[in-house]
Amino acid sequence: MPPTLTTGIIKPEMPTFGIEEEVFVTEPERPTLRSLYYLARLLARDPRFYYTHSAHNFARGSDLKQGMMSGVEISTIVSDDVEALADDLEKRRADLSSVCGGLIVPMGHLINYNTPTNTCAIHIHIGGVEDKKRLYGNITHFLPILPLFTINSPMVMGEYFGKSYRMAKSWAIGPIKEDWKVRFQDVILSKRLGTVELRACDPCWDMSRIRYLLRAVKAISEIEDTLDPGIERYNSLRDRICRQGLLDETADLVNELKSIVDFPTDILVHSASDEMHEVYRNEGLIGAYSAIDNGYRNGKFEPRKVRTKQRPAVLRGFLGFLGYFIPRLPYYAWKGLVE
Repeated sequence: MPPTLTTGIIKPEMPTFGIEEEVFVTEPERPTLRSLYYLARLLARDPRFYYTHSAHNFARGSDLKQGMMSGVEISTIVSDDVEALADDLEKRRADLSSVCGGLIVPMGHLINYNTPTNTCAIHIHIGGVEDKKRLYGNITHFLPILPLFTINSPMVMGEYFGKSYRMAKSWAIGPIKEDWKVRFQDVILSKRLGTVELRACDPCWDMSRIRYLLRAVKAISEIEDTLDPGIERYNSLRDRICRQGLLDETADLVNELKSIVDFPTDILVHSASDEMHEVYRNEGLIGAYSAIDNGYRNGKFEPRKVRTKQRPAVLRGFLGFLGYFIPRLPYYAWKGLVE
């Protein structure tokens, strides 16, 4: 998320925001290397933007046995206006949808997998704040609540886990550590961008949930007081939050957050994870993936007919490797150095 593209002139020390959204693309039950072909098409659509505002991930280690391909990523402009930022995310989603032939599945972890290295997230970056340590602590203060806006990873190997298997098990996040620059935890100071990065949240199809989350993050970023970071409290509750979601012990934080930003409490109680679990129980795997794809593309969370027979992914995966992976090698090298 390079901090160079904005919606306009941004005043000094005004909080700015950016989004990185990762999603799976299944064909129709599992991701394949055809995802690289879709990214190559996206890059060809707007090379100047998507060279630095798209990415891909691979599974790692023993998780490779269940498949090599992980999620794909799109990122937004940087803006001081979270409504404009959400509008831009909708535009990026439309771009990805236009080049993607598979099912776009914005979930933290796939229903039929058990792969802690094969997960997807929505990351929110906050910049333009002089006192980053205060911002970081104020974000962690509300961390028992913030992931619940989009929490969406209910299953592992077809069995119900809780609200978020990804939050509980993913290698890319974890409890808050003493060093805020350590990358793989729920909130960090990004070495590459110099932003405070909220990494805990799962992706979901519902833009209204994402808009409420962005408004909450914006309101927190504008708090001038230094709140109790509550790190010990969060770390002690984290496992239960991953399983149960909203806890009685965090009702005070909900009320505190509602005192600075308006949102319906019901979206925390009835989560995106609950919706996904219900549609899986009623419609099965492909039905659930087609519903969330339909939600992502069209705003309608309901199953649709999909083509289940696909041509082998090898050729298009190879074309994607040539058209996407190879041209971006210099960018990968740069990111590896700065991160």
